[in-house]
Amino acid sequence: MIFSSIDYFIFFIIVILSLITIKSNKYKKVFLFLASYFFYSYWDFRFTILMFSMTLATYFIGLKIENSSDDKVRKNWLITGLIFNLSILGVFKYYNFFIDSANVVIENIGIRLPFLEIILPIGISFITFELISYTIDIFRRDIRSPKAFIDLGLLVSFFPHLIAGPILKPREFIPQLQRDIVITWGNIEKGLQLFIIGLIKKILIADRLALFVDPVFASPNNYNSGTIWLAVIAYTLQIFCDFSGYTDMAIGSAKCLGFDIPRNFNMPYISKSITEFWRRWHISLSTWLREYLYIPLGGNRKGKARQYINLVIVMLLGGLWHGASWNFVLWGGFQGLGLAIHKYYVDNIRTPKEKDSFMYNFICWLLTMLFVCVGWVLFRTTNVSQSMIILSKLFFIGEIDGVAWYSTSILIIVPIVIISHIVGSKVKEPYYFKLNNFTGMFVLLFILLGILFLTPVYSSPFIYFQF
Repeated sequence: MIFSSIDYFIFFIIVILSLITIKSNKYKKVFLFLASYFFYSYWDFRFTILMFSMTLATYFIGLKIENSSDDKVRKNWLITGLIFNLSILGVFKYYNFFIDSANVVIENIGIRLPFLEIILPIGISFITFELISYTIDIFRRDIRSPKAFIDLGLLVSFFPHLIAGPILKPREFIPQLQRDIVITWGNIEKGLQLFIIGLIKKILIADRLALFVDPVFASPNNYNSGTIWLAVIAYTLQIFCDFSGYTDMAIGSAKCLGFDIPRNFNMPYISKSITEFWRRWHISLSTWLREYLYIPLGGNRKGKARQYINLVIVMLLGGLWHGASWNFVLWGGFQGLGLAIHKYYVDNIRTPKEKDSFMYNFICWLLTMLFVCVGWVLFRTTNVSQSMIILSKLFFIGEIDGVAWYSTSILIIVPIVIISHIVGSKVKEPYYFKLNNFTGMFVLLFILLGILFLTPVYSSPFIYFQF
């Protein structure tokens, strides 16, 4: 069940009406928990058992950590919880990847390790990270274990964010479950408008760009360098509108239910450095990596050289988190190297006066966007050889000829995204229409009709569903 489907609209209306009808807050949480599991089971009911088992085991491990006063015992239970959840992620997501890599080395001596015939559970990476953060927060005594298992169950399974985030921190979400769930018109009004913004990004921009991006990336040898450049720019816009569109719909859905999910994007394409980009892009992941990986590795507390190494290690693991492929490892390493080089530049080369120059800031933005676009090539392609073909055509190395295909939709979408970033960076408080009057209802109806008539026949799945 995806946010842009009729099935989801029907499901969501039933959830809203049910929560309005149910009076007891205890039973509201039970209903929301069951509704979230139904939402997940719509894809494959078998993996609800896996999600429930991971959540239940982590809940009891959290209790063991919290109730023990012996630091050694607490640490042993922490390690048990980390190994348990990472092992499940490793088997489902990375076993075949490492086996395939190992077979390349050992097949010359007549040995070949077997693959597992398994399906990757949707959203498994997000589920695992949330359970890990819960276990670590309990160990650090940043939070207390909730009295009811269902609170942790909802942290993990809450359907608006379940499939592709944002990654919720226990200390942000669990306290919201301690207060009454109340459906208000004001929250529905705001949530619905956030949802529609996300729907526009996904259906009218990302899915339309996919019609151009997918064929070019599938057969890069067939297209000339100009078309390759346009396809890379188009994908840069597509992945932003696709993923931030999902996030907007998740935040909007949660808002309608009376819950606040933190912002996951903050105009990333106005960034003037790769460091700034990662403060604006997939904020929940970058903050998770900083709090639970970068800082435990030593962060910037053990000297500059160690800090640069830590940045590369963290982004390498962040790349691997995205997918079991050497392309994601290369993408993560590329991002980490960029962060380390920028940090070195800020520490040792840049002068304070440079920051005030318009031309300096423009060049920084241009170089950052070039770096991001090259990175997205590694992210989007399915293997290293395909990446090299596209990169060689981008930088006019070797064979650059081929079919010229220039998508007119990009000429419309690029200015829209640029303007929205500029306007969004200036606006501190979002504007919401009042939907209980003629003007608001007219605008809402006009937008919905526009979506209905302009939606492409082909609808691509959300990009981050694979993670």
